[in-house]
Amino acid sequence: MKKTVFITGASQGLGKTTAKRFAAAGWNVIATMRSPEKENELTLLDNVLVLKVDVQDKASIEAGIATTIAKYGKIDTFINNAGYGLFGPFELATEEQIRTQFDVNVFGLMAATKAILPHFRANKAGTIINISSMGGRVSFPIISLYNATKFAVEGFTESLRYELANFNIHVKLIEPGVTATNFDNAANFTGSNDITDYNAYVNAFLGHWMALNANPATSEDVVDVIYTAATDGKDKLRYIATPDAQLLINARNTKTEEEYLQLMKDRHVPQS
Repeated sequence: MKKTVFITGASQGLGKTTAKRFAAAGWNVIATMRSPEKENELTLLDNVLVLKVDVQDKASIEAGIATTIAKYGKIDTFINNAGYGLFGPFELATEEQIRTQFDVNVFGLMAATKAILPHFRANKAGTIINISSMGGRVSFPIISLYNATKFAVEGFTESLRYELANFNIHVKLIEPGVTATNFDNAANFTGSNDITDYNAYVNAFLGHWMALNANPATSEDVVDVIYTAATDGKDKLRYIATPDAQLLINARNTKTEEEYLQLMKDRHVPQS
C-alpha cells in the first residue's frame, strides 16, 4: 500500500523539492500552499495533490487533513516545512513583523501538529518531521527573531517526542545550514529610515556572510536527509543536514562557552 506524506509550505524551496522527492519515490504527496492556483509544476504529477493550506488559518489546516484522509485513508508522515526568515536588527523590527514571524514559524507549526495528532493517535502510528535549522541550535547576528522561532521549535519538538512515544508517533527535527533555495526574500527585512546606526554593521555582516557561504548546500542535499528521516525507521530526534551546520553544532557541543562564543564572534561579528 502506498504511503502518504502531507507537506506544508510546498510552493517553493525545500517544500517543493521535498514534494518532488517523495513523489518520485512513489508516495502519495499532499503538497499544501497558500496559493495553489499559482502552482503549475506539482499539479502535473499524478501522485501529487495540491491543496490550499495556510498555517495561520486553523480551518484550512483541518480541511486539508480531512480531504487527504478522505482520499487516501491515512497519512503516514507529516512535514511541517512552512516558514520564513526575518532578517535585520531586532530594534528595527515592527510589532507586526515580530508577531508574524512567530505566527508562521512557531504557532502555525503547532497548529498543524495539533491538527494531525488525533489521526496519528487513532492509528497508533505516524511520523512528524519539523524543519528546523542550525539557527535553532546556534545563533547569529541579524536574525535574532528567526533564531528565537527555531529555538522554540527545537524545544517544542524535543518535549513532544516524549509525550507521543507511547503512541508510536515519531517526532523528528531536520537542521539544515545555509541552503541554495529562494528562502531569502528582500521583503523580510527589518528597517527604519529614522535609525541608521545599524547600517554599516548590517552591510558588513551581509558581505561577510555571503563570502563565508559562497557554496551553499543544495535543496536536494537537504531533501535527501528529510527523506531518510521519514523512511529509516529509527527512533532518532535530530538530523543535521549540511556540513556548515555540523561544524557549528559540533563546536557548540564540544567547546567551552567562552571558546564557542569567541569562535562565533570571530566568524560572524563584523569588527568596527
